[in-house]
Amino acid sequence: MSALEARLLVLTDRTLTGGRPLVDVVAAAVRGGARAVILREKDLTVAERAMLASGLRPIVNDAGGVLIVASDTTIPSDGVHLAAADPFPRDDRPAIVGRSCHSLAEVRAAQAEGCDYVTLSPIFASSSKPGYGPAIGLRDMRDIADEVTISIYALGGVDSTIAAICQRAGAAGVAVMGAVMCAEDPELRTHELTHEVRDCVCTVDLSASPAAEAIAR
Repeated sequence: MSALEARLLVLTDRTLTGGRPLVDVVAAAVRGGARAVILREKDLTVAERAMLASGLRPIVNDAGGVLIVASDTTIPSDGVHLAAADPFPRDDRPAIVGRSCHSLAEVRAAQAEGCDYVTLSPIFASSSKPGYGPAIGLRDMRDIADEVTISIYALGGVDSTIAAICQRAGAAGVAVMGAVMCAEDPELRTHELTHEVRDCVCTVDLSASPAAEAIAR
């Protein structure tokens, strides 16, 4: 996957995994169908993040996906995800460049500078980042999507029950963090999400799951 084609972005946060190794949670998400993972963990040193990326990238790449690193083009990866204030990498541009946005003005600026996609947040109130807002809401997200051509990924308070609704409101896909990082079964939760955004690989055995009937529609 040389460009960002996935409709689901999984953002990492090892503080939300309940003590489980981040690599295990990401591997489970990949088994569930995740094909784009954004490595955050900005509190770590560059060397620590680089080591984590080196362990995660083969897991994602071997499944045909991409590992994107937040705010650092020096760490080997498949792309970079910029914070709102990060400078655009003009020299040696990564294959994939995304940016976090929170308004129409920021989305327009990201499109003009040449980003491949943006996350727009928070669409809804988020338990992963309480107090981060105000929430944009579906109506304003649709209005923003109508004004631009860049791919918008809805972020903030998104789970499998509303992922498809976000797409119908103009999002190219959804981005999630807590929904997968906190999940008791990240593989199943990711599969539910990929199914809802029509990016499902259906490699998970759901026969014994209470969610099987809903997912298999």
